Amino acid sequence: MSNALSFSLARDAYGKLIYIGADGMRHAGVVPVRAFPIAAPESGISLLDGEGHELVWIDSLSELPAETRILIEQELASREFMPEIRRISQVSSFATPSTWQVETERGDTSFVLKGEEDIRRLSHGTLLIADSHGIQFLIRDLSSLDRTSRKLLDRFL
Repeated sequence: MSNALSFSLARDAYGKLIYIGADGMRHAGVVPVRAFPIAAPESGISLLDGEGHELVWIDSLSELPAETRILIEQELASREFMPEIRRISQVSSFATPSTWQVETERGDTSFVLKGEEDIRRLSHGTLLIADSHGIQFLIRDLSSLDRTSRKLLDRFL
């Protein structure tokens, strides 16, 4: 059950989210977290206090007033930097660690893959690749990659 309409959100002078509950209690440094960031990014949002305790569960962002929804979407966008790989141009070695040259929707980049265990399969066609700095790269649909990219990736799967 959602309590999404029994609170308000604002930003403080430092740009952090402030949650104000129906009881008037204020919580600073609120963090929104998606339950299913890939499969259902608009549903199942939890607002957590600074200590990681859930303040409210939001079934769907669409049930929120526009100004509250925008604040949450802005916070999620700043936290969820996850470039989507469109093409794998080159891999330095088929042994790890290896340097990958990739094209993403944000432009060309390279990253170091520390180990094959840093490639996680989320579903049949969706992968997450963590680089040596912890940045997550998403391959949303394996079948959308070109033949060369799939061939390079298959060496690590």
